[in-house]
Amino acid sequence: MLYIILMQITKYYSKNFNKNSRSNKSITMIIIHYTGMQSERESLRRLSNPKSKVSAHYLISRNGKIFKMIDEQKIAWHAGKSRWKNYVNLNQNSIGVELVNKGHKNGYQSFPKKQIIALINLCKKIKSKYKIKNKFILGHSDIAPLRKIDPGEKFPWRYLSSKGIGIYPKQNFENLKLKKNIDRSKFFNNLGKIGYRYLKKGSKKKLITNFQRRYRQRIINGVLDFETFKISEFLAKNKDIS
Repeated sequence: MLYIILMQITKYYSKNFNKNSRSNKSITMIIIHYTGMQSERESLRRLSNPKSKVSAHYLISRNGKIFKMIDEQKIAWHAGKSRWKNYVNLNQNSIGVELVNKGHKNGYQSFPKKQIIALINLCKKIKSKYKIKNKFILGHSDIAPLRKIDPGEKFPWRYLSSKGIGIYPKQNFENLKLKKNIDRSKFFNNLGKIGYRYLKKGSKKKLITNFQRRYRQRIINGVLDFETFKISEFLAKNKDIS
């Protein structure tokens, strides 16, 4: 497979991981983050600093360079308090990939083509090795929607999906006739079928906003409008997701 042959990975190991190894069968997800750091150098330092207590298996720079920081059979510290479907605290079940990006607090950037191509190639390799399903290729804001917003609304989920990585609706919901009466309880039930948790506790607006960051990126306002509702309904009925 050509993408495996051409992909170059630089080792830059971090000691921030659980010492016990895990089985290949326990690895069922890929979680995508941004670093929120100013540079590649700063990102590498933070992810390898024992005092930070954070890490990831891989870091991808803005020029597409891939750094392997932790062996895949070790548990990195990237997901934190998190839930998706029946999984809780997802570090033990996931491969964490960090993308160098300043983030929303420091001047949120678009993701360069080289960085995204490197991510796609890496995800294809991991996905094939562990037989990971597209519905388990997620963003940090999916699994921790009340406290995280990365990789954010500039992350090209649609493009990744077109390359076989992750899920994004192919159907266009922009020109739907507006409907004033929206069943809010059904919307959150749809989110539960998709995989979202924290549905009964915390801010409903944060849940809606992060759902829009992922699936309706052109308008992110935390308002449950008819388009947002119909996207949730479409995804909840998709057998590849629910």
